[in-house]
Amino acid sequence: MKAFRLDELEAERAANDGAYLQFLRERNMSVGLYALDAGELDPQNPHDQDEVYFVVSGRASITVGTETTQVGRGSVVYVPAGVPHKFHHITEDLRVMVVFSPPES
Repeated sequence: MKAFRLDELEAERAANDGAYLQFLRERNMSVGLYALDAGELDPQNPHDQDEVYFVVSGRASITVGTETTQVGRGSVVYVPAGVPHKFHHITEDLRVMVVFSPPES
């Protein structure tokens, strides 16, 4: 079994000065913690993998393809591989669990 604590993952991510911390990589998926602070711009480009975002905390909008929705704590968003997507109008520091399948390259 592998078990993780969100507060420890957030501390590790912050200590490494990165917006993204991959903390699990297996044969069929990888999982990471993504952080964007209020007012920050999301630099993402489309990925080669399907993604699921689970919003742990914060508030923002996300556009996936041509569709936009607001997200907050507890929101889950699916992003198909290759589809442009960005978080924007981030009004509260955003912390998002990201699941890639297959694993992010």
